[in-house]
Amino acid sequence: MIAYCGINCDECGALAATRNNDNAKRAEVAREWSQKFGMEMKPESINCMGCPSEGPLFFYCDMCDIRKCARGKGVATCAHCGDYPCEKLEAFFKMAPESKGWLEEIRKELQ
Repeated sequence: MIAYCGINCDECGALAATRNNDNAKRAEVAREWSQKFGMEMKPESINCMGCPSEGPLFFYCDMCDIRKCARGKGVATCAHCGDYPCEKLEAFFKMAPESKGWLEEIRKELQ
């Protein structure tokens, strides 16, 4: 499952914890992300069925401008968008360069 921005949701600990209803995994992800992102996250906030889903979504994914834009345009991922890559996506790629690779692979398949 690839998010609109190119994140591979299947590699996300929040998705694994939610799918398996695994509270130990939620706690592990909360600790990891709290350190990585410099903000306290509680295990009970680690619930997500993946960006393309209707929910539940991790709070950041739920408020993501890239996700909102792609859903508004009705595209499966940003790779399907005529404006690819936009400024928001280019800025995001600086934080998550692997996402660009996933979207580039999708674009190749579309040609």
